[in-house]
Amino acid sequence: MNLTIDINADVGERPNALLDGTEEAIIKLISSANIACGGHAGDQTTMERVIQLCAKFGVVIGAHPGYPDRANFGRHEMSMSSEEIQATVFEQVSKLGKKAKTFNVELQHVKPHGALYNAATRDKSVAEAIGHGVAKWSRDLILVGLAGSTMLKVWENWGFRVAAEAFADRVYESDGALRSRTKQDAMMTDPAQACQQAISIIKDQKVISGDGIEVPLHARTICVHSDTPNAAEILSRLRRRLKDEGIVVERFV
Repeated sequence: MNLTIDINADVGERPNALLDGTEEAIIKLISSANIACGGHAGDQTTMERVIQLCAKFGVVIGAHPGYPDRANFGRHEMSMSSEEIQATVFEQVSKLGKKAKTFNVELQHVKPHGALYNAATRDKSVAEAIGHGVAKWSRDLILVGLAGSTMLKVWENWGFRVAAEAFADRVYESDGALRSRTKQDAMMTDPAQACQQAISIIKDQKVISGDGIEVPLHARTICVHSDTPNAAEILSRLRRRLKDEGIVVERFV
């Protein structure tokens, strides 16, 4: 039986990328898309355009809610109560969900963004608040989170389906956490290196941390960030390598 993997990207975050075709080049290489929905980025126009592109290329769509902090692109943790996190997640997910329905498309998943994602990997109350917010829209959505983290356990205990995620373009710490973006070596931008990391995760279920430690990692979906330098080249090379390895790209829904 062939190995299978989903490939996702966070999209709809950069209007200029939609205008110049960069976003389309990325979307046609992935199998699921996490669409910014008004928190850290995104608006009605970008959501509409990305939904159309995803429909064109047969890409599953999901919501990508973050802290409502456009100035910092949702990458700084905010002091918000559980009720406030729940409310903003519901607002963002429902905004994208309603827009999708106008195109006869349904949301399939939710993946938190940036600092909200990172907080949920270690803080049960944040993961619970996200789950509450999503459940107000639908309990049938798949929740995507960091492989091996607290967030997945919380959501599974609530009866949500989950998809464990790993990253081709991020450096890992020896405990399985992602290296902070405040560090210069947090990103993996060389296409060959990023591709090799993805293949290692898929085939060997492990990743080598930034300090050389082998970390077990079981993931159903691999992310390449759309704003990572060389993102389209990373994805293109990865798709070719997966084909050569006999690994099938298959949506996690």
